[in-house]
Amino acid sequence: MSELGTRAEKLDASDELAGLRARFVLDDVVYLDGNSLGALPAAVPGRVEDVVRRQWGSLRIRSWDESGWWTAPERIGDRIAPLVGAAAGQIVVGDSTSVNVFKALVGAVRLAGGPHSGRDEVIVDATTFPTDGYIAESAARMTGCTLRAVTPAEVPGVLSGRTAAVLLNHVDYRTGRLHDLPGLTAAVHAAGAIAVWDLCHSAGALPVGLDAHGVDLAVGCTYKYLNGGPGSPAYLYVRRELQDRFDSPLPGWTSHADPFGMSPAYAPAEGALRGRVGTPDILSMLALEAALEVWDGVSVEAVRAKSLALTDFFLECVASYVGEGRVECVTPLAHGERGSQVALRCEDAGEVMKRLVERGVVGDFRHPDVLRFGFTPLYVGFADVERAARVLGETLAR
Repeated sequence: MSELGTRAEKLDASDELAGLRARFVLDDVVYLDGNSLGALPAAVPGRVEDVVRRQWGSLRIRSWDESGWWTAPERIGDRIAPLVGAAAGQIVVGDSTSVNVFKALVGAVRLAGGPHSGRDEVIVDATTFPTDGYIAESAARMTGCTLRAVTPAEVPGVLSGRTAAVLLNHVDYRTGRLHDLPGLTAAVHAAGAIAVWDLCHSAGALPVGLDAHGVDLAVGCTYKYLNGGPGSPAYLYVRRELQDRFDSPLPGWTSHADPFGMSPAYAPAEGALRGRVGTPDILSMLALEAALEVWDGVSVEAVRAKSLALTDFFLECVASYVGEGRVECVTPLAHGERGSQVALRCEDAGEVMKRLVERGVVGDFRHPDVLRFGFTPLYVGFADVERAARVLGETLAR
């Protein structure tokens, strides 16, 4: 065994989170794509069977009350809350990330006063996942605002009295760069604007601190580091101090103050429930609730410490196993600027990733030339990391 392989064994032996791997359904594949789709938590299949066979099959309509279906969006939101640094009562689960970005951004413009108050500009992260950009352009157009796309580093320099809302990603999905949420949120607030954060690549991987840093609105998916399953519902965070003024552009019946009153006039519910829209997607939502049980007794700070150790070790192994000049790391080396993934620029990256998958190392490819490896500390170990780097080196040598 190589020196790095021996070190990996020792690191796994002393890893306080190593036992969590047993909470997932895994095989001998090195799975480094949890930043796209998390692994299956072992408790989920049995829970889903109960939801389908007993709650739906036997109780049927009674399950809205007796099985807690009706309160699932806010109950599961409260389970997510400590993972993103939020107190209870500020997160509701439901809809897709895209729909929640729309709700948050239009709601942010309305909170800021909109064009009639002189705030007629929306700023969006120019490096964002494409859908966020599409939604931002549509939201700006619908609210009578102009859209300005800049990099997160450029945001402080373009903020002005015209700025209504700023939509940013906490972690860049392509490079894994961690942006300065506290500093950028403070800058947005200093300009009198509303800060909206996309947490898709940070929730469940590192501390976020929504309440501590005064974030106004935030959205995120649950199928990456939260392991909720393919297409599992997203969530919307509305800071408590803003909830009585949050005006959702999608005022559905389940966010009504009296949803079963069937009034033709809309009156919003109190609190984060204003973020609800239609009937909750119960099957996927309760699968997510079961998945979140893997976090019982787990510290996000411990997860972050292991994440940084894993990514540090991976970069060390890549430097040892991969020939010089074959790959270029585009993920920042500084811990304060790194999420929980490593992106390597590589010639013929698409073909290289295909060969890695064939050899049992699963990451993903981002056009045009990026190999992306996500590290989920709940189930990825140091031996996995060493093996992935070694196979990458062997693949490129061929």
